[in-house]
Order: sequence, then C-alpha cells, then structure tokens
Amino acid sequence: MALSVLHHARVLLIFVLPSWPLVCSQADHEIRLGSSLIASDSSSSWRSPSGEFAFGFHQLGDQKLFLLAIWFDKIPEKTLAWYANGDKPAPEGSKVELTSDGRFILSDPKGVEIWRPQTFLNEFTHALMLDTGNFALVNEDQNSTLVWESFKNPADTILPTQVLEIGGTVSSRTAESNYSKGRFQLRLNPDGNLVLNTFDLQTGTPYPNYYVSNTNDTANRSNSGERVIFDESGRLCVVLQSGVNVTLGSGSRGSTGGDYYRATLDFDGVFRIYTRPKLQSNGSWVQAWYVPKDICSDIQGELGGGSCGFNSYCLHDKTGRPTCECLPGFSPVDPDNKLNGCKQNLTQNCEAAGGSNPEDLYQRGEVSNIFWPTSTNFEGKDSLNEDGCWESCLYDCNCVVAVFNEGTCWMKKMPVSNGRANWRIQGKTIVKVPKYASSSGMPPFQDPIREKKKDHGTLILVGSIILGSSAFLHFLFAAVIYLVRSSSSQKRQKLTRSLSTLGTNTCSFTFEELKQATDGFREELGRGAFGTVYKGALSSRSSETDQVAVKKLDKLGQEGEREFKTEVRTASMTHHRNLVGQSWPLEGPKDTSHQNGSGAIQLQQNIDFQTENEEEAILIDWAYDCYKGHRLDKLVENDDDARNDMRRLKKLVMVAIWCIQEDPSLRPSMRNVTQMLEGVVEVPMPPCSFPSMSI
Repeated sequence: MALSVLHHARVLLIFVLPSWPLVCSQADHEIRLGSSLIASDSSSSWRSPSGEFAFGFHQLGDQKLFLLAIWFDKIPEKTLAWYANGDKPAPEGSKVELTSDGRFILSDPKGVEIWRPQTFLNEFTHALMLDTGNFALVNEDQNSTLVWESFKNPADTILPTQVLEIGGTVSSRTAESNYSKGRFQLRLNPDGNLVLNTFDLQTGTPYPNYYVSNTNDTANRSNSGERVIFDESGRLCVVLQSGVNVTLGSGSRGSTGGDYYRATLDFDGVFRIYTRPKLQSNGSWVQAWYVPKDICSDIQGELGGGSCGFNSYCLHDKTGRPTCECLPGFSPVDPDNKLNGCKQNLTQNCEAAGGSNPEDLYQRGEVSNIFWPTSTNFEGKDSLNEDGCWESCLYDCNCVVAVFNEGTCWMKKMPVSNGRANWRIQGKTIVKVPKYASSSGMPPFQDPIREKKKDHGTLILVGSIILGSSAFLHFLFAAVIYLVRSSSSQKRQKLTRSLSTLGTNTCSFTFEELKQATDGFREELGRGAFGTVYKGALSSRSSETDQVAVKKLDKLGQEGEREFKTEVRTASMTHHRNLVGQSWPLEGPKDTSHQNGSGAIQLQQNIDFQTENEEEAILIDWAYDCYKGHRLDKLVENDDDARNDMRRLKKLVMVAIWCIQEDPSLRPSMRNVTQMLEGVVEVPMPPCSFPSMSI
C-alpha cells in the first residue's frame, strides 16, 4: 500500500495556516455584540471585506421561510456554501443575534430558539465573515481564538482553504430545494480513508461505503490520511501522516485567481468539484470532477435504499448523474423527490383473492435489463423460461417482484433496493401489478358511469381511457361490433325474437338461440379474461338484422359472474356513439351490450344520438381522419382534461386504432396494449383500420 500511495502521490510543501492571522487583518469588518439580522425578502447581510461572500438569511423560493446561510455574493445565482437550519427553516421575522452576553442565537418571531452553534466555549467578543467564505466567532481576549467557525461545521460544501479533519463529515441535502439533511455522507475515517456512504437518518448508522479513497496503510500508519485539504487552485488532496499529499481530483483550469471553486456532496449522492468564472455575470457552475463514476452500481449491500430509495431503479448518464424510475405499478413516495423511493399504487392481499384466478386479479409489468443483485431473494427457481418465471410469481401470493436472469427466476423480498441497469446481461424484472383494489375487488379506477356526464359531442374513446380502463375495454368491445358491421355479410340463420325488456333496456336469450345466432359459435372475434367472443346475427321485430358479438363465458365462478354483471350494467347505462349497431349511419346509434353467461345475452337499443355532421357519425373514420390530419382536438372539444394533455391523447388514440385493425393478425395482445399505455414500449404509427376507407 505504501509504495502504491507514494507512486501516485504528488509531494507538495503545504503550510496549513491557522485562521487567526486573517482575523487581525479584518478588524474594520468585525461584527460586534448586539448586532442582529431580521429574516425578510429585503433583509440585509454581513459581507466579507472583498464582497465575495455574505452571511444572512436566504429565502427558500417564494416561501416565507429562510435559511441562515453563507453564499457567493458576487454572482447572480447566490449559490449557497453553508447553511445552519436546513431541518427547520426560519419563518419571516426570525432574528439572528450576537447577544450582549456573548451568545449567538437564531430565534423565531416569538423568541423561540431555532438554532445555535455547538461549542464548548460560549464567550466571544465579535464575529467575522472572512473572504475565504468562513464565518467565525472570535474571542479577542484569548489571542483571537476562534470559538466556532463554519469551516469546522460544514453543511454540504467545502470551499478552498477548508480542511476536513479525522471524523469530519459533510452531509447532502434531501433534494434540490429541500435543505434538510439527506442520506448521503462524506467522511474522513479514523483509518485515513475518505469515504462516501449512505446512512440511516434516524439512528445515524452508516451503511457500506460506495467510494473509498484508498489512503490508508495498516502496516505503516504514516502512509494513512490524517486530513483533507481543498486548496485555492481547486485541488482536493488527502494529506498523509508522512506529509505526502495524494491528489484525488481537481477543478483547476489553469487560470490564476479567475475562478470560483466549490466541492459539494449533491443531493443525488455524487461528490463533485465545480468551477465558475468570477468575471462572467452570465456564467454558470461547471462540473470538473466527480466520484463515484457509477453511483447506481457502486452502492452495494442489503441495507438502505441505495441511490434511488426502495422499489426504484437507477440509471446514470455520462456525467454520473443518476435518474430514478419507479417499477410498473409503483409511484414516487415524494413526487418532488424521485430519489426518495417508490410505493405500490395498489397492494396485493392474499386473503382478498379468495378462490379467484390470479390471472384475473393481476397484470404483468416488466422492465428489461434491470436487476437487483444486492436485494434479498426469498426463492430461486432454475430451468424456467421467462413466461414460467411470470407464472411462478403470479401464483405465489408472497411474490411481487421477480427477476428473470439467464434461466433462473429470483423472487425478491419487498421492498427491493439497489436496482440498476446491466446491458451486458439478458434478462428483466417482472412485476405483479394488481388490477383491482384489494379491499373492494373492483377495478382501481373511477367508474365513468358515476362521473359527471361529458358533452355527447366528446369522443368517449379518449374519455373512457382517461376515466377508467373498464370503459376502455367497452370501447374496444364496441369497436369489434363496428368491425363486424364493416365486414361482408355471410349467410347465417337469422333469429327473430321480440325484444322483451327485462330492465335497463336489456333482453335475455336461451343458449340454443345464441348458438343458432352464432352458427354454432363458429367465427371467433377475440378473447377476454373470462370468455371468448363470437360473431353473430339477430333479427328484431321489424325484421332488421343486427350484427352482434356474443361472449361465451368459460368460467362461471364468482369473478366471472361479477365481471359479467358489471359489464352488462355499465353498457346498459351508457348512451354514446361509440357503442354502435349496424344501422347507425342511417338511423342513429344502437348501443349494444353482449354477454353469454349461462345462456344469456344482453342487447340494448338506445337511439338517442343525433349529429348534423354525417362524417363525424362514423366514429372510426372520423377518429382516424382527425389523427392523420393532426386535429385530435376535435375529438375532445368539450373535455378540458383531455385537451390539457394532447401527448397522452395522441398515444391513446394510436393504441385504439391498433386495437381495431380489420386484420386480426395486426391487433396487439392485451399485454402489448398495457405496455404501450404504461409507456414500457413505444407506440408505432398505426395503419388505417380499414384499408377500404377513403381517408
């Protein structure tokens, strides 16, 4: 170790001067006892002799809250270099005072103490704001001893000439605009290593290091670090006990005195050296050096939430800056701080599932090339393919997240942590996402029937998707009917039956009647969670033929029965042009709902929609024209929510057009539909639904 350190070290003669000589040269800028500052948006400050730095109250955005802070005062952005009360911002009207009896106190407008410096020596005669950016309390009666100084009590930043001794700590803030203590630390350990680590905020317990300077030598203590210096040229060095300096990084650009430097442990856990031109009012801070190079992979261990918090995975760019994303079915714990982890939108409940088929309760979410190597497994299964891994998790009540990796399925304990990308390994994370809230057993979306009805001129294709997935499925189901209408007629036995109303404009049929109507359930249109949909034809009392779709339930359990009743009830209460019958273009829409459960079908006829624009009456033609003509706003003329999110609207319309392709081989599976809606995969440009259309 000693040879390695000496090989890489640059030997420099460093004289670490105490701060007291600077005190004598700034006697004219002493801040005397009895001085005070009041927190307001126009409060004054105590400036250093050169005006480079200022001490006072820093307002947090447009809030009436303030930090007691030190900042770079000659640049427009007033970048903070130190702050005292990040965990408890001071309200407007708070006061910081050097009392006449030699105390330094920050108190709120009622006189309640917010903060005071921690020092064993309470007596001082004055304070100084130094040109180095150090704020010091001085006892002139004891040879100008520094009773307390900000340089010995750093927040998240180290300034040039600042020294970090053994045991010294720098802590990140929580988020970009949240200055409470974050969960990342920079420490100079007793063994001589400068390290970065996460830690438990409640107990202060440090977790494993994710960066180590390798400046310790157990065989020869003289080759171990004893302090860290950030010099005036922007170099960060560990000074060994032997006097050798090991340079870790530098922000120097070769200029002399023309740049500002700062070394900051940012809220994302990356320690960076920044540089900024002093003379450029329109300049900005530029990252010159940083560690670690890959924080996503370098944070290890089973404890703690990693770089992004629990249930979140980490991606980093070429500057080392991490981006945190939630798993499918999860959302940020704090929308303003994505590094704080994610929570499940809906939690699964084994007892609530009862005897239900898991396939009806959960949908599959996945993220490719995302792994959790340090997150604990509760089971591992070999010799499975990807679908087998999904099924194993689906039917295991304890499984929420599984990782499929090179033929092995790892089921993870919750919450998962330290998720990161690995593009060299083929595999993915699979998530079991509940379709329904466990407490109700019903879809976790608002029922559009209970919502305030939108104007009938608004395309419910989009409204249904925004208000709930159940209504979206009704639209797709209705689109199938339209598809039947557009197909050429086939010879089929026509069933004539008086449409006796059973309630909510629905009619019932025997199994044999439906069997005849579908020609023995011959032509399949699609499959759903509980059954198969077939093409059929019915004749009404007026001898008109209605093309219909008949859903034959495969499962007659409680879930299937409930789903059947829900769809019938919803469709029978819906009056809109998206639910159409064959004679709609001539006579107006016939809202049609169709189910086959224990030999029952529901056919609803509600001719309650009129339109003066015949082109708009043909829904699919009109929707596709609006999509191709970049006029999707016409589809949602009276839906402010949809008009405020045109990007989402476009995606939903594109997905819907794919779902109603005349060629069944072009229609995406429901799994692909879900992935497109959730943004897991891109939505390709859809072709015209019916090639014979005139667009």
